[in-house]
Amino acid sequence: PPPIGPEGPGAPVGYGYPGYPQGAQGYGGWAPPMPPQNGMGVAAMVLGILSCALFCMYGILSLVLGVLAIVFGVKGRKRAERGEATNHGQAQAGFIMGIIGTILGIAVIVLLAIGITAAINSEDDSDYYDGSLAVVATVQAG
Repeated sequence: PPPIGPEGPGAPVGYGYPGYPQGAQGYGGWAPPMPPQNGMGVAAMVLGILSCALFCMYGILSLVLGVLAIVFGVKGRKRAERGEATNHGQAQAGFIMGIIGTILGIAVIVLLAIGITAAINSEDDSDYYDGSLAVVATVQAG
């Protein structure tokens, strides 16, 4: 015969912890909810901050990080809208900072291109050393 449980004789004896549903766990049974997947929003925000801060490194790094922040920001916002993530604000901030970082990167690249082009086409050679030395000596008679 089955052992007598703490509920008394005749009560069903089950395995597991009290308060949890009995039966198969998994296929149609009780399962804990999935934790939110906030990785895309966090990555977008970090990359957006870095793209805004590192625009002074010739613009290339800012441009690449900004585009990545935009991509991750869009994916993070879509996950938050579907309910898979809880950080819609972080994804939105990363998206916006990615746009700003991309614009800063493009602006730095354009300014560098204009500066290099202006320096190459400059007619003024007074800034360069031509290799000749002038020695002036004054002789006094007397």
